[in-house]
Amino acid sequence: MHKAIREMTSILPDVDLVIELLDARLPASSQNPVIAKLRLNKPCIKILSKSDLADPETTLRWQAYFEQDASVKTLQTTLDQNDKVQRIIRLCRALVPSKDKAHRGMLVMIAGIPNVGKSTLINALAGRKVAKTGNEPAITKGQQRIKLGEGIMLLDTPGILWPKIENENSGYRLAASGAIKDTAMGIDDVGFYLADYLIRHYPAALRDRYDLASVPATELEFLELMGSRRGCLSAGGRVDLEKASAILVNEFRAGMLGAITLETPEMMLQEEVIIAQQKQTKADRDAQRKRNFRSGRDDAVQ
Repeated sequence: MHKAIREMTSILPDVDLVIELLDARLPASSQNPVIAKLRLNKPCIKILSKSDLADPETTLRWQAYFEQDASVKTLQTTLDQNDKVQRIIRLCRALVPSKDKAHRGMLVMIAGIPNVGKSTLINALAGRKVAKTGNEPAITKGQQRIKLGEGIMLLDTPGILWPKIENENSGYRLAASGAIKDTAMGIDDVGFYLADYLIRHYPAALRDRYDLASVPATELEFLELMGSRRGCLSAGGRVDLEKASAILVNEFRAGMLGAITLETPEMMLQEEVIIAQQKQTKADRDAQRKRNFRSGRDDAVQ
């Protein structure tokens, strides 16, 4: 992934427009900060993939939030929705009018996190199978160029995650969506995080899916109740919380819980403030440690 990021960084200056696929269930957490940092004022189409699995009202709020940037346009798609292909091409031409009017070739980079449906969209845009698809992260291994016609050259990039995910909540959301391999984060940790969020924001989805008279107040109580009903029992009749967590996470990924979004614009802004405060606290602590070290060294010299 470090190599993929270096390649993406080196080619971005030559790119006319960026298409970034986001998971509509976690639009902010699935944004690549490398692109956000290096794109500058280049036009961008943010495609909210898997929108049929996301809360439709929250998706509209995310579109309005992103389009506050005049250089950004948004579009909702589903994994099997090919009717947006011509609209995407028209948007590319409209967002880079200088190339379109001069009939010059346009280089368009398409990027997205693993398992967001990028290869499926590329095949739809190309009208043929040019990219491998699958429900496992990291199917695409390297950059490839695909001629779409109408003067548009599409540059495909591997689905990458950035080296450091600063927002711990974003890490859990990415894991819940399947962007992070299950071997990288404990499924029970992800299940507990997801259960806690759903209890607070989508209790009706849990009640309906698992046929509950009422939704328990805590994630542990919920997973124990759901696990016992689904037969997730270990020796001694105790609930296997790992198995119960796996059921919850997999059914969320499959859309069996209904249309759910794991973050809102307001939530992300609050989390950004907390992260900024944590960074400042760490910087102050490091600076104080250095001052103490220098002071101790000076005393020893004297």
